Amino acid sequence: MKTFSKRALLRASAAPAILGASLIATAAFAQDAPQAADAEAADTIIVTGSLIKNPNLAQSTPVLATTSDEIDLRQSNNAEQLLREIPGVVPSIGSAVNNGNGGASTLNLRGLGSNRNLVLVDGRRMVPYGLGGVFDLNNIPLALVERVDVLTGGASTTYGADAIAGVANFILKKDFSGFEANLSEQLTDDGDGNTFRADVTMGANFDDGRGNAVFSIGYQEVDPVYQGARSFSSTYLESYLAECTSCQGSGTSTPTRMSLPGVGTRQISADGNSLVPTYQTYNFNPYNIFQTPFKRFNMFGSANYEISDSVKAYTRGMFSKNTVNTIIAPSGAFALSVVIPYSNPYLTDGIRNQFCNANGLTTAQCSAAAAATDPTSADYRTFNTTISRRAVEAGPRISEFKTTFFDYALGFQGDIGSHLSWDVGGSYGESEQVQTQKGYTLNSRFRNALLATNTTTCLDGSETCVPVNIFGPTGSITQDMVDYLSANSQITTKTTLAQAHATLSGDFGVTSPLASNPIGFAVGGEYRKYTASIESDLLSQANDLGGAGGAQPNVNGGFDVYEAYGELIAPLIEDRPFAKLLSVGAGVRYSSYSVDAPTSPSYDTWTYKFEGSWAPVADLKFRGNYSRAVRAPNVSELFTPVTVGLTNLGTDPCAGSAPLANANLAAVCLAQGAPASTIGFIDQPSAAQANASNGGNLNIKPETSDSWGVGATFTPTFLPGFNATIDYYNIKVKNAITSPTPGDAIAACFDNLTADSASKPACTSIGRSEDGSLNGTATGLYLPLSNTGRLKTDGIDLSLNYKHEFDFATLTLGFNGNWTNSSKFQALPTSLNRDCVGYYSVNCASIQPKFQWSQRTTFTFGDVDLSLLWRHINKVKYEPAQLQADMDAAEALNRDEDGNLLPVADQGCPDYAGADEGGCVVDSQFRKIKSYDYFDLTARAQVSDNVMLTFTVMNMFDKKPPILGGSVGSTSYNSGNTYPSTYDALGRKFAVSAKMKF
Repeated sequence: MKTFSKRALLRASAAPAILGASLIATAAFAQDAPQAADAEAADTIIVTGSLIKNPNLAQSTPVLATTSDEIDLRQSNNAEQLLREIPGVVPSIGSAVNNGNGGASTLNLRGLGSNRNLVLVDGRRMVPYGLGGVFDLNNIPLALVERVDVLTGGASTTYGADAIAGVANFILKKDFSGFEANLSEQLTDDGDGNTFRADVTMGANFDDGRGNAVFSIGYQEVDPVYQGARSFSSTYLESYLAECTSCQGSGTSTPTRMSLPGVGTRQISADGNSLVPTYQTYNFNPYNIFQTPFKRFNMFGSANYEISDSVKAYTRGMFSKNTVNTIIAPSGAFALSVVIPYSNPYLTDGIRNQFCNANGLTTAQCSAAAAATDPTSADYRTFNTTISRRAVEAGPRISEFKTTFFDYALGFQGDIGSHLSWDVGGSYGESEQVQTQKGYTLNSRFRNALLATNTTTCLDGSETCVPVNIFGPTGSITQDMVDYLSANSQITTKTTLAQAHATLSGDFGVTSPLASNPIGFAVGGEYRKYTASIESDLLSQANDLGGAGGAQPNVNGGFDVYEAYGELIAPLIEDRPFAKLLSVGAGVRYSSYSVDAPTSPSYDTWTYKFEGSWAPVADLKFRGNYSRAVRAPNVSELFTPVTVGLTNLGTDPCAGSAPLANANLAAVCLAQGAPASTIGFIDQPSAAQANASNGGNLNIKPETSDSWGVGATFTPTFLPGFNATIDYYNIKVKNAITSPTPGDAIAACFDNLTADSASKPACTSIGRSEDGSLNGTATGLYLPLSNTGRLKTDGIDLSLNYKHEFDFATLTLGFNGNWTNSSKFQALPTSLNRDCVGYYSVNCASIQPKFQWSQRTTFTFGDVDLSLLWRHINKVKYEPAQLQADMDAAEALNRDEDGNLLPVADQGCPDYAGADEGGCVVDSQFRKIKSYDYFDLTARAQVSDNVMLTFTVMNMFDKKPPILGGSVGSTSYNSGNTYPSTYDALGRKFAVSAKMKF
């Protein structure tokens, strides 16, 4: 963090072009006056990316800045929404993510993952919200944000571990004096999704200007938008089975589906008397939401006081309480293995007879078993089956996340003579999130209730047990049954972060013979201690909640890190021919980690950077940088036990009739635990989700990255008001802490099957359930965590800004664009080196387009602004590597073990149409998305000296999102038949706000 006072900035006016280039690679500004006023009001200006407190020494790393003025024009209500629309930022978990949202919002810079960038407030870390060490953007007080700096590339030398992709630094307003109130309201064109926000900020100077105190409070409330409220998302579309109208939804349905030995999974007929081929799946979309309901109350306070001319004290406190609700379709028995007596009172004669025949019972045995209600009777018999029954009678599943966050800092800074300054401080923060899961049925109670042999009591003798009727239509599960089946569950996640720092910065008092500014430096040390824990109740630990996605074990861990760092910037040549400026810089940081574990793993890391700037003339500057950065494993990656959860998988090679014709494939399916009776009858993953096993690993070590960049800034004197920056970045991560993708796990086993494949570890590590599927009790795909991954991304950022004063108005133009050349990911040395730029699939989670830009045009007529924002997203398509894998799998399913083409009736995927039982290839209509352009129009007026009104129409042409079905990608981002985090699923939206300042 680089800071300097307003007085020092005025003394530094000899180098305005150099300073401007380091401060501005900006988003477009509607007008300069508010920004200038904010700068003048501030006593301290913070520049992201350096620890040296010298305004004359410009850094060589590009920074993209978004000002408070731009935040007001966008009418952004939370930090995640603001950041995800910046070119180069890939949409991450946030308000548009429902299934997969953990009650927080995160940043994913350059597509390298939210755990590979840092979010800072005034250059300092804040306590993370969970075990992944990631900060929750919901805690940012937007009302106090002066600007947001986004720095690309390894910044570990300046800010410590985790800054591999870069940092987002929220710079808050300083020395605020007066009163400011903000009120805003937003509503969609359909009349839903209401968003209300109110903020009040008060500040004052005291003791003749030696001190200042600021206090701000805010409240925000957001209503949900249901997918059932939009025509394009009201019905789930199966991407692999576009023409199959009975396949549009989940196999966990109503009426119940049951596995019948030697036949496969069948569904209870409409009259309830028989099991027939599946004719009705469950459309879960109407329950799901595009916009998560959210409530937030936050407080922020800060103060500073000049104890003497050379010592200043500062303090800051943040508090917020957030409530996020995720809402998904009802719970139930999801491929649940159960035991049912032939004498179950709700079991119809027709279905009983089918199970009797399948299990080899004679007519007499079947009749006797139907009448035997006493388990001690010699005629008492049971059968095993796997049921899929949606408990629609219980209502939706709701996960309520209540997060309480606070972070407090105290420090002192001062000067030693005219060349040195110091800063000593510390902070402590806590985050506690309580997740309450409501509306879930319990697997254990389903199993217990199905053992009943009468309609009033259960075999366990429990007074609370109510026998359950799963053999009837919707409504057959009565309210009494629902009350018995259902229970709430709680998971509490706690994190703490204690940190302290001490920095000495200044200059050596000496200069290069050809320069006028002295050589600057900074040295210091830092200490951080993280702790994190998860406490789950017994229901969550036992994975007893129907459709919860897996067990949540208790986790407890933490680590300490001690660091020492140094930084140097040396102007070599200044104000010479062909060298208006030539400077070089370097930095180094040593970190020592100690993990709180019985084995006490520890590791030391070194990070460093080199940078340089050359301005041959005042109008043009070239810059370059190289850095080595690290990311230490977080608490989740170290301490989480291996558990079974869910991942995305569209097709299972063992599903359908293909194993009947391919002996090698059948052997693999059997080796993975599929019973012989299920071969030929295994279901595809339900709702394109399969079980997967993964967890932490205490043996992993920090990952390292090498990043470099070159760029130029252009501020021509012959074109006043214009500036441009262009920068190329290249980031490579080796020894990356990664897990294989679902496609990697499937390919490692099922590609090029031979007679020996059944014994390959890549195949035997996959576990199947009693019905042979990858759902239910299956351990599923094995996705272990290791240090064998590699990531690489590179691209170009371009920023153009122009301002011109006409007689009648002021024109301001701004352009920010990003071109990403590649974003490659390889989980294992044997895995595909996958490039996800411009592609989507289950392996490429959130969409990262090849080219993305935002362009703002603003006309200012006196006290009125008219501003148009144009947001462009380049075309993308279904990942070619996954499409080829789908086609290869389909080709294999259509041939026997000798390579001979099967008869069409036996083919799993004839003609790759996707309109058959196999459904192996994504339908052609869902394989591409054209380029998208959105336009937002804002009108802003200063209606009086104290009141400003702003009105915005977002997505003014009401452009509908692309329709892709619901199984082409990851459940978190591919939802409601589209990608709502990338494309606007809400439609045209109106926003109005009022700002009052006194």
